[in-house]
Amino acid sequence: MTTTAARSAAPPGTTQARRKRVVGLGVLAAVLVAASAASLAVGARALSPVDVWHGLLAEPGSDQRLTEIRLIVQTVRVPRTVLAVVAGLALGVGGALIQGYTRNPIADTGLLGVNSGASFAVVTGIALFGFTSPFQYVWFGFLGAALAGVVVFGLASIGRGAGNPLTLALAGQGVTVFLAAMTTAVALSDKESLNALRFWNAGSVAGVRFDVIGPVAGFVAVGLLLALSTLPAINLLNLGDDVARGLGLNIARSRTVGIVAVTLLAGAATAACGPIAFLGLMVAHVARRLTGPDYRWLVPYAGLLGAVVLLVCDIVGRLVVRPGELDAGIVVSLLGAPFFAVLVWRGKFKSA
Repeated sequence: MTTTAARSAAPPGTTQARRKRVVGLGVLAAVLVAASAASLAVGARALSPVDVWHGLLAEPGSDQRLTEIRLIVQTVRVPRTVLAVVAGLALGVGGALIQGYTRNPIADTGLLGVNSGASFAVVTGIALFGFTSPFQYVWFGFLGAALAGVVVFGLASIGRGAGNPLTLALAGQGVTVFLAAMTTAVALSDKESLNALRFWNAGSVAGVRFDVIGPVAGFVAVGLLLALSTLPAINLLNLGDDVARGLGLNIARSRTVGIVAVTLLAGAATAACGPIAFLGLMVAHVARRLTGPDYRWLVPYAGLLGAVVLLVCDIVGRLVVRPGELDAGIVVSLLGAPFFAVLVWRGKFKSA
């Protein structure tokens, strides 16, 4: 009875807007499926949809042609596509969250120092232990990203400006600069570390197997669950700390959970792919234009957009310099740098 009355009393525009947002999510999901299918078919060797299907279902011991297709699809393109979806989803959601928690519309996941933390940990692991496999140094990358996030959040939580979004941004910038200098020092002192850093810093979803994707997907799943649990809190925080506190929100706890979620999401994606700049920044703004400021809708849109954009950029990178490849992180940066410049030029940095 009460539910029926509430629905009948709801403004007509509210139901219509909700329906449009649900349809939009469906459209984005369909685009993601189409981009995933294209990712399986596009590469140095183009495959037809029939070849892709046969390659997915083929078993060892088939004829030579089918064996080649199976190896291309199952061992190269499927892991690459899955990682692009997982990392894009993580970076998209992380970008939206960090903008919400800092109330800074040009914030990116790199603000917490996770990119520089992962870079420093990777080159240190290679220099000290001679790691050569992504499965070996991905754990160092995630550990470095997590520790950098903890240090930044800890520094932002002490002193007179504790809990202030500006303090968080300044702490993140300070830690990023310091770790970048340390990374350069380690890389220049070890040739293997320098070579690995050159490849890893480009940001790529290629050459990673499921033994790496599995753990990364686990951390991303935990980060997504934490992120979804904090969405109502972000809406309150964007009304201002005083209003949020007056409405009964525990600001310190909410920010802590949110920063942990961002660290898990961005740290896992960065450890597996390397730093991919601007992705979270771009998709968060596009999602905000599509959904408005309600983070209950903005975050799912940003996640799907992140997965779609990273997949499409990876496909473009395979096509523009065939038979070679351009790393997805480079293609994303080529889009993101002008996008960032336009944001600053239009003065979007002035308002959250």
